[in-house]
Amino acid sequence: MDLKDIKELIALMRKNDLSVFKLEQDAFKITLKRGVDFQPVVTTAVAPIALPMPAAANAAVAPEAKSGAHLEAAPSPSKEIVSPMVGTFYSAASPESPAYVSIGQEVTEDTVVCIIEAMKVMNEIKAEVRGTITELVAENGKPVQFGQPLYRLR
Repeated sequence: MDLKDIKELIALMRKNDLSVFKLEQDAFKITLKRGVDFQPVVTTAVAPIALPMPAAANAAVAPEAKSGAHLEAAPSPSKEIVSPMVGTFYSAASPESPAYVSIGQEVTEDTVVCIIEAMKVMNEIKAEVRGTITELVAENGKPVQFGQPLYRLR
């Protein structure tokens, strides 16, 4: 990524009134943050980092469940597939193509669930979790933010 690309990102941040923008591609990472005076702060690193899992995925087992008490089956905790970047959400490869996933469909970590367009680059987004799609949160063709839920799963 060169200076021209970074300036385009800054312009997009201003245009869309974004305060934080993060982009990771292979071994390249860039984070842009607008300060109080709305001047972006640029930080880059080459080490890849893992995104934190949603808190629901790390929930502890309730003490009643450990003791063997007879309880009604609680619904399984929901998981979310979140946007790893800022861009435009597309649920299918093209307007004529079927959606990558649908409600009720089971997905694995490697299942492609959507495309996010950022700077005219189409980025395939994988589920990165196992589960069954229960809700489509993002709207097709609309902007999404970093960390915004795209799908909910159980």
